[in-house]
Amino acid sequence: MSGSGSGPGKWPKNIPLQPLQKFDWSAQRPTYHDADPGLIAAVLDRTQARPSGNWFVIAASDGIGTEHPIGVTVAGVELVAWRDRTGRLIVGPGACPHLGAPLARAALDCGALRCRWHGLRIAAEGVPGWTPWPSHDDGVLAWVRLDHIGRQTPTPAPIIGPRPPAHAHLAAVTTMVGVCEPVDIVANRLDPWHGAWFHPYSFTHLDVLETPDPDSGDRFVVAVTFRVGRRLGVPVRAEFTSPEPRTVVMRILDGEGADSVVETHATALGPGPDGRPRTAVIEAVLAFSPRSGFTAARRAAPMLRPLMRRAAARLWRDDLAYAERRYELRTTQVPPHR
Repeated sequence: MSGSGSGPGKWPKNIPLQPLQKFDWSAQRPTYHDADPGLIAAVLDRTQARPSGNWFVIAASDGIGTEHPIGVTVAGVELVAWRDRTGRLIVGPGACPHLGAPLARAALDCGALRCRWHGLRIAAEGVPGWTPWPSHDDGVLAWVRLDHIGRQTPTPAPIIGPRPPAHAHLAAVTTMVGVCEPVDIVANRLDPWHGAWFHPYSFTHLDVLETPDPDSGDRFVVAVTFRVGRRLGVPVRAEFTSPEPRTVVMRILDGEGADSVVETHATALGPGPDGRPRTAVIEAVLAFSPRSGFTAARRAAPMLRPLMRRAAARLWRDDLAYAERRYELRTTQVPPHR
């Protein structure tokens, strides 16, 4: 990649930001020959056959506090989530066992729910007719295990890949909702070839270096430059893998931010008012760098997280359109190449 303004070869290679040549979107090499629908479909089928342990992401960890409960829905199941006085995550049915009041509107009373309709107190150990479900807080995301929904062999914890050290990463979680199913979200992420065409404001110089064997595996390796403004970018090498049916993980292998990950989780919410399915995309960006300056960046997390969420939301506004279009096609007509 040659520099712009300072001349080819004159820009120091040890600086993460590299100059970009003038970009002509229409002059990119087309990728439709490489983006084989049959390969994407085969990889997708393998991911959907993997075990999930019946775990579902419900929210960002920091979105559930000790001051009030939150209400969420997974596959049409109403849930309530809160933390007791020690900060422990509790997730259970969202309806009061007495007369069905919404527990998401309950008050928190010394770490327990107090129903606003008739004052029933529900603590972590439950009451007759109300039993909490297994839950897990990994420090970034909150999970619930619903065995009657997942219908697989349960596992003691969610199945996720390695992350950068908890004490050294900067995490931001973005949530958006689309009219589609989780499989459509995962299919979008298993198509790395669309990045520079569909998201030119974020990616350029994208090349898929490795693809999975047609009969096994799910690992894609790409070389890509993340744009930072119009004329600068950060070149990296990254991999995409799918550890369980509703998750795709991008990990930076080489370049600035090596070992940083982006976890994209898809959680079915249930049908919307129009009867069509709704799916939440809950994406966790875990940024990491061994550079000394990254410590200062972590101290500035309250200012940086909104920027990280805004960048993720911009990408997912486009990618949800991709996923929603895929859902529309596969539910109203025979998809091509399947």
